[in-house]
Amino acid sequence: MIYDVSHRTTVTYATVVRLARFNLRLKPAVWPGQVLRDYTMEVIPRPASVREEAGPYVVNRSRLTLKEPISTLTIESRFRVEVQEAPIVQGGLFEGRLYAGGAGGGPTVRQIRNEALTGRDLSATCPASYLYPSRIAAMSPEIGVWARPFLADDAPIVDAGTALMRAIFEQFKYDKDATKTDTPPAQAFAKKRGVCQDFAHIMVIAARAHGIPAAYVSGYLRTLPPPGKPRLIGADAMHAWTALWCGPTLGWIGFDPTNNKLANTDYIFIGMGRDYGDVSPLDGVFHGGAGQTMRVAVDVMPLEVTPS
Repeated sequence: MIYDVSHRTTVTYATVVRLARFNLRLKPAVWPGQVLRDYTMEVIPRPASVREEAGPYVVNRSRLTLKEPISTLTIESRFRVEVQEAPIVQGGLFEGRLYAGGAGGGPTVRQIRNEALTGRDLSATCPASYLYPSRIAAMSPEIGVWARPFLADDAPIVDAGTALMRAIFEQFKYDKDATKTDTPPAQAFAKKRGVCQDFAHIMVIAARAHGIPAAYVSGYLRTLPPPGKPRLIGADAMHAWTALWCGPTLGWIGFDPTNNKLANTDYIFIGMGRDYGDVSPLDGVFHGGAGQTMRVAVDVMPLEVTPS
């Protein structure tokens, strides 16, 4: 599947701000099965400098410096991307994809735990980086205890991940008014309500509590309008899901607890980190008074299905 994606952010400040420095994480990082065809970014007013960086996790970062006073900042990211079906490896069939392990769902949870602890890989995608609590995805005994029935030691990892994903989908209610961007995952868990960011963090914390490497993924999801309704330009949004490390053969597999789906060609990968803080689309600092409003318009336009 080929998509054209545009993401426009407009920030209006209550007072004039000066010497602003921002980090943008909007350019898709390199990811298996995904090919970035082109990418452009426009910033108004024009920054004094832009520095492109990769990492420290699976993410691209643009570091902007604006030296002149500003009251409004507009950032528009545009790109075309081709998303392919998951690569085929030797093994059995699971939800339309092939995986190692025959009739089961890959290595067991116990095997994944052991391999993650003994591996010597220190790359950006190494499982060791995603085993331990992080600033936002902090340790939560309550979440760990709740997740235990879904992550038995002898359960195949894909089956266990699917069971955990389904439990979040069935037991939690999507409610955009229940949480904010800075709501701790433990609070969302207690409310059993939230949005994709909350559900992805809860799944990350649950998996890590049982020794399974888990990452927070930021990206876009192809959305379809209701039957009989026109597709509204700019009405899409960024999405978040969880990736679990499923062994050296399968690698990272995306699980979307908001929609109870494995990540497939409907999902566009932007970046992967320990939690939202590693892949947030915009953050930074500036000199000036407090108070700002932000408007975001996202459009994910499917162009064609790529030939098999």
